[in-house]
This record gives sequence, C-alpha cells and structure tokens, in this order.
Amino acid sequence: MRKRPLLLAATLTTGLLTALPATSASAAPSGLAGDFNGDGYRDVAVSALCTDVGSASCAGAVVVLYGSSSGVSATRKAVITQNSPGVPGTAEAGDVFGSSLAAADLDRDGYSDLVVGSSGESIGDRDGIGSGTVLWGSKSGLSGGKGLPQPSTLSEWGGFSHGAATGDFDGDGDMDVTLTGQSHTRMYLGPFTRTGGPLSHYGVGELGSTYDVIAGDLTGDGAAERVYPFGVDGDSGGDIRYYRWTGGGYKFTALPNADGLGGSIADINGDGYGDLVLGDSSDPNADKPGGHKGGQITVWYGGPNGPDPAQQPTVVHQDSTNVPGSGETDDGFGMYVSTGDINGDGFADVAVAAPGEDVGAATEAGSVTVLFGSASGLKTSGSKSYTQNTAGVPGTAESWDRFGSAVDLTDITKDGKADLTIGVDGENGAGGVWTLRGSSAGLTTSGAQGLTATVLKVGNNFGSVIAQ
Repeated sequence: MRKRPLLLAATLTTGLLTALPATSASAAPSGLAGDFNGDGYRDVAVSALCTDVGSASCAGAVVVLYGSSSGVSATRKAVITQNSPGVPGTAEAGDVFGSSLAAADLDRDGYSDLVVGSSGESIGDRDGIGSGTVLWGSKSGLSGGKGLPQPSTLSEWGGFSHGAATGDFDGDGDMDVTLTGQSHTRMYLGPFTRTGGPLSHYGVGELGSTYDVIAGDLTGDGAAERVYPFGVDGDSGGDIRYYRWTGGGYKFTALPNADGLGGSIADINGDGYGDLVLGDSSDPNADKPGGHKGGQITVWYGGPNGPDPAQQPTVVHQDSTNVPGSGETDDGFGMYVSTGDINGDGFADVAVAAPGEDVGAATEAGSVTVLFGSASGLKTSGSKSYTQNTAGVPGTAESWDRFGSAVDLTDITKDGKADLTIGVDGENGAGGVWTLRGSSAGLTTSGAQGLTATVLKVGNNFGSVIAQ
C-alpha cells in the first residue's frame, strides 16, 4: 500500500475551539458510550494527526462533532489539543495526539469519556515513546483530562498507545482500557477517578510486537474480549490472539488460521455472541501466501467459549459474488472495518474501507463497501460500494483522497439506525469526514455531508482515525 506524503498542516493557535451543546440542567446524562455531553445523541471523535499547534508541527488534535437528530455539523464541534485547558502535557512536534481513540464512561458519571493516544510523544530524552490521556465528558462536552500511568520500560520509537480499546474486560461492571504499541501492551482497570486515574494497571505478557487491539464480547457473558493482532516472523498477515475472562483470570486463545491487522466485533448473525471481523488488506506475496489480491475480510463467529479456531470463517473480497468491484493490487480492501446495525433489523452490518481503490483515472481515490448481517451470517447479496462519485455523495473522487482512511458505524441521530462516518484524510491535501445516514433500506445519500479540514479549521491527516 503506497503512502501519501505528509503535506504542510494548518496551525492551531488556540487549544480549544468550541461551539458546545449542553444537556438540560434537569436531564440525566444518557450513559451511552460516545455521548460526551450526555444529551442522548452519540458523538463522533476524529483525529487530525498532523495538525500544527502553534509552532509545534504535527502535534495533533482531536475534533469532536456532536450528534443531533440531523446528524453532525461544522458548528457543533470542539477542537482539543494538548494545549487545551486542563489537558495534561504540552503540544510538541511529532506527538500525533489522536493516533488512537476509544470511548467509554470510565468514571461512572453518565458522560462518556475519550481515551486519546499520542504515539509519538517523547518523554525526557527518549523519543517516540508514546502516551495515553483520558478526556472527561461533561454536560458541556469533553473538558480537561488525566494522563494514564506511563510504563517505565517503553522503548524509543515504540509507539505506545498506537492502539487503544475500552471494555469491561474482567466482568466487574467497570469499564477498563488497554493500550498497545510495538513493545508494550498494558491494561488499566476501572473504576477511574478524575484525580487518581485507573484503580490499577499492569503489563500484558505473552505478546509480540503489536500496534492494534480489537475489543468486544465474543462469548455473550457480558465481559469484553481483547483481540491483539501482532506481527511475527514468517506470518506478515498477522498472528491473532485473544484474551477471555474466565472468572478467576484470563484465558489466552490463538486463532492460528486467522490473518489481519485490524477489525471490529459485533453480533452479525443475531445469536447473542459477538463475531470477530478481521481486515486483511495486504496483497499475497512471497512472505504471505494467504489472503486475496486487493485485500479481504473474514468473519470468525463467536460462541460461549469465543470463536472456535477450527471453524471455517466467512471470507469476502471484491471478487466475491455480488460484491462490487474487483480485487486489484494495493486496493487495501479491509484496511479498516466497522460494525453496526444500519437498517435496524437486529443484525450487525459491516463497513469495509478500501482507501487505495482507484476510481476511474483517480489513483487511490478510495471506496467503502457495506455488507449486511443475517441469521446465516454475513451475506454479500445487497452489498453496495460508495465513492465520492456515487450519486448524492458530496465531492468528486480525486487522486489521493483516500475515501475510507477510517470508517465508523454509530447511530448519531438516535433513530435506531447506524450512520456511516468515513474518513477522507487526503481530501484537498488536509482531509475531511463524510457521513451517510442509516435507514431501513440501508444507507441513504439523502442528507449526506462532507466536512473538510479547511471548514473545521484543523490541519493535516484529518480523518485518519475515528473513535469506535
């Protein structure tokens, strides 16, 4: 997959630009994950990784777009950096504040909080160590924060906090956090407090180099599993392992036939168990004979003990029957995936990004394909692909747009249907996010929106990461 070179970023001269909605003084906060101001509408948090903050190049920023019955808008937003009031640390060159994002109510006050990774953060004379921060939710939105305890054994340029996930990993009713980077993976156990941070924290062993983590309930017991894809010699497609809480500790399970470096968990077939959707976007090569040209996804179905390593997963790629397009070198199909119920039928659906997809003569313009869940699992019938040349989608497909640099399926309009937010981190050289509404018939382009970095007054790589 070719990488688009970084362009000059816009500069934020203030740490916080706001037009913040607030909940009614008498209304109780919703308690929904991702609802940072507690008004009952889930919100969208998006990174602008290479925003300059003052003179600090690529310090990074997080943009929060607040949900409403009409979706998101450029006026209902907050832009947060490490120079914002109450946020720990200082915006410094190369911090990339926002390299990972994960939402949950960590302090049990009914307002969702946001975990933000800064994988380029330097500590003292050690470069590129990485750090994590919790931004606290409130009736006026995200405000202030707390740094997560920093492990003392991190290696330089390890990129700690490149991956972040939240969930109740030990089944005690409190939300927990896991952060990972090349050389270290860590657990932070709840409940959290605004002054003290997590109840406890510790390093996770038995893992090699990993930059990502996927979280969700694969066993139907109410405790979330942690899935860590990581690279090993001889398996560039990724070694997949997950941790399951058993009541007295964690059981470690490998999926030796699975490949992928990112994914999502949701109940695709409606049986009460979360299913693991893995994206394997790299093309087959001499070091990786598996996979499919242009990329693929696989679905590993959950059960009372998690996914059975011996099962035959559902495999979907652009050469599958009914799937639009065709598998081509460097499409990156499956580079990013998200799950949510778009049409409200009770089965989770899947959005699959292919940010390297060529659209006509436009190189790496990007596309996103939507596949639907059913009682028999993920199906390809009714699948549809979207680009910026799709009727009703704002903009035009252009080279290096990378439509699909991130994807997220979340109901931000409170109508019971998941809406699709799409990162377009190459749009006009700085980036943007596009939204399409969910409906009983699937995604609709009616009311589709495109918000660019220029309109929101942030810098480069806007749309590279969206909080799941």
